[in-house]
This record gives sequence, structure tokens and C-alpha cells, in this order.
Amino acid sequence: MDISKQPISIQDLFTRRVEKILPSKEGLNALMHKRRIRLYQGFDPTGFRLHLGHTIGLHKLMEFANLGHEVIFLFGTGTVLVGDPSQRNTRRQLITQKEIEANIQDWKQQVSPIVDFAKVTIKHNSDWLLKLTLTDIINIAAKISAVQLFKRDMFQERLAHGDTVWYHETMYPLLQGYDSVVMDVDLEIGGTDQEFNMLIGRELQAKMNNKEKFVLTVPMIMGTDGKPMSKTSGNCIWLSDTSEDMYGKLMSIPDDQILPYLELITDIPLEEIRNLPNHPLTNKKLLALEITKQFHGQTEALRAKQEFERVVQQGMPPKKLTNFALNQISVDDTISDILVKTNLVKSRSEAKRLTQQGGVEIDGKRITNPLTKPKIQSGTIIKAGKRKFIQFSK
Repeated sequence: MDISKQPISIQDLFTRRVEKILPSKEGLNALMHKRRIRLYQGFDPTGFRLHLGHTIGLHKLMEFANLGHEVIFLFGTGTVLVGDPSQRNTRRQLITQKEIEANIQDWKQQVSPIVDFAKVTIKHNSDWLLKLTLTDIINIAAKISAVQLFKRDMFQERLAHGDTVWYHETMYPLLQGYDSVVMDVDLEIGGTDQEFNMLIGRELQAKMNNKEKFVLTVPMIMGTDGKPMSKTSGNCIWLSDTSEDMYGKLMSIPDDQILPYLELITDIPLEEIRNLPNHPLTNKKLLALEITKQFHGQTEALRAKQEFERVVQQGMPPKKLTNFALNQISVDDTISDILVKTNLVKSRSEAKRLTQQGGVEIDGKRITNPLTKPKIQSGTIIKAGKRKFIQFSK
């Protein structure tokens, strides 16, 4: 897959995939006209699965890299030991070094279709955070008031509910902020949920290096259910999804998310996006094909499109069916039992709901009673929802 891109215009650089630029776009623009800037985004390797929401910042970083600026991808191998409390109502579980290394390797593999690693520098903040002495930590902490740290929304929400804020969690913004000081950056990029942490880094950079640091936040994207995309919501489009799953999930997003996805996730020129006809299905197919192509290539994306049209629009089973051993079920199993055993659904409650809503078919015949005990034989095909199929074999 070709990840080389033409440099973006300065106007689009400051508007597309941008929520805020602090303290001002004008100041950052003026600095970039004077010299090449150094910028970064931090990534805590807390998990191995990345979703499309993570790519918004990556696209923005590559825009700066393609313009010739110095871009750093910082893996939070030190901060991850604390755990970012952003958007958390409980503290994060501690992670092992083995998990950290595995997550980084998976992370790099997943983003390789959109990141040109020859144009960026990779650093690990454990290289300096784990070397801090007690004197160093006291010196950093003395620059930021405790009251300021405890004003964080999620901390206040926890306290209001009678929950605990652990002391090490209050250290996270300080440690992330210190990254800006060590790398002496001009700009930090992150999601809107990172604004507090990034502003702490801006303050530390001013106080410890006597230098202004700009902050650029990128928008957060909605998931397949129209709510913010997050790992805990089950509404993610994962970078590791198969081409069929990625295409199918993109075709299931709410219509009002088509334009935001096109602007935030693709590189289709804004003028073309804004001149698209008011035809949601056509536009959604364009979106699904474009994004699937980013991660799986043209051939796989077109195959996923054809498979979606065959299965969802024409109601036919996929060309390649997943087989399930007939001896794994019994004659006493209800359709709900079978749906759970074959992993077509995650729970009996989901099986019951899907069946009652008419979303289950056996060899083309709809089943609406979740207590039905169907006669299953070799070759029987069960369809659950629009895109999930299973075929039984001896």
C-alpha cells in the first residue's frame, strides 16, 4: 500500500482534523513560517487493538512530517506504568514489561499502512522517566499546584461519587508534561481527552525551558452506534478487522457520520467531500471502500465490497462460509443455545433479542421463537443479523 502523500495546504493543516489549537492558530502559523518545528504525540501501549479513532492523530502527525517538520512518536513506556486516568472512572490495572513490548510491536504493525516510519522518530519515555531521582520529581511537582491537578473533571466526578483518586494517578499529567520538557517540543498533538495533560506540559515547558509549547487537539470520532468510539463500548472499527468486517462495519455507521468520517479518516480533498451528492448509500460505499483500501489494499477492499453486496444487499450467503462441527450441538439445543455455542452471538440475552426481532434464519427460513429446537444437519446454514453466517458439517 502506498502511504506517500502530497503535502497538505497550510489552511487545511490548521482546520482539517483539528478541534483546537492553543493558545492560537496564528501563533503556531507564525512559528512555522520562521523555522522547522518539533512536535509529538504520545501513545501509551495499554492494549494491542487500535481503532479508527486512533488514526485521526496519526494522519495529522503525518501531515506535519510530509511538510518537513520533525515528528516524534513517543511510546509511553514510562507513563504506562502509572496509567492515564483520562476518561476513567476507576484506576487502570498495572501492566507488565512483556505486555508493553508486545503491544508496541502490534501497534506498529497496525498503523504501518498510514505511517511512513522513515519520516518520524520513535522514542520511549522510560528512557528518562525511569531515571528520575526523588529530587527531580520534587522539582517537577513544585511547578504545578495540587489544586490544579485535583480540578480534573474525572477526579471530581470520582470524589462526588465517593470513589478514590489514587496519588499515583495525579502524577500522570506531570510525567506526561515532563516529556515536552525533555524533548523540548514546540507542539503536542492528542485527542480532546488529552487536553488537560497537554496543557500541563505546556506550563512545564514554559517554566522549565522558558519556551512556548502549542497544543493541538484532534476530534474524537463516533462508533458504529453513533456514540463516542471506545474500547469498552463495543462500537469500534478495529484496524485489525478483516476487510469484510471493516467494510461491513463502515456500512453500518449512522448516516450523519458519513461526512465526519470522510473528513477525519480519509485523504479525499475537502472540496470533493463537500460537493458529494445527497445520497447516503452511495457516499457510505465510497467511505467504506476508501478506508478499507487504506488498511487492506485495493484488491481486498473491492472484494469486501462485492461480498457485502452479495450478503447484505442480495441476501445470499458469503462465498466462504465458516464451518461448525455438527457434533458440538445436541437435538435438545434451542436456537438460542446454538447461536451462543457457534459464537454468532455473545450471550443468551442477545440471542433472544435477535431472534425475536426476526434477525435469525435457518436455510433461509426466519425463526422468531428463541425456544425453537431446530433440526440441524450437515449443510445447514444459520444466518444471524445481516452479515454473520455459519454452516454445519460432520
